[in-house]
Amino acid sequence: MIHGDESHYAGKHGAQKQLDQAIADAIRKRSVKGKLSCAAAFHIAEEVSVEPSEVGRTLDLLEVKIIKCQLGLFGHERGKHLIVKAAEAVPPALERALRASLVDERLPCATAWEIAKRFDLPKMGITSACETLNIRIGQCQLGSF
Repeated sequence: MIHGDESHYAGKHGAQKQLDQAIADAIRKRSVKGKLSCAAAFHIAEEVSVEPSEVGRTLDLLEVKIIKCQLGLFGHERGKHLIVKAAEAVPPALERALRASLVDERLPCATAWEIAKRFDLPKMGITSACETLNIRIGQCQLGSF
């Protein structure tokens, strides 16, 4: 999903509009008022044994909005786009890992998750470090950004 395409998510998939019924059923079961959390989307991917991107595509085709990004980047009800504050300091080893993992000057979402696990940090801790280091996160695993 792209912010400018809000409520028109299916359009970005062109002719690829065939739904996987198992994914669609799981989304319909868990979504509330046309919204589904990032964490719930990942649970569905695991439950149905598909890649998160397939759940994201199905969410788009159903016009269901993804909320509560696990990295804190969007979908949180605080009235701000980003709910994570910049870290006061970033340990040098973490900074090296983040900078070494950039792809086209952005940190892929999946890599952010891996680094969080490796450094035993919450996912939003990686976003906080990225804010301090002026590193943008990209390549959402669900296809939101």
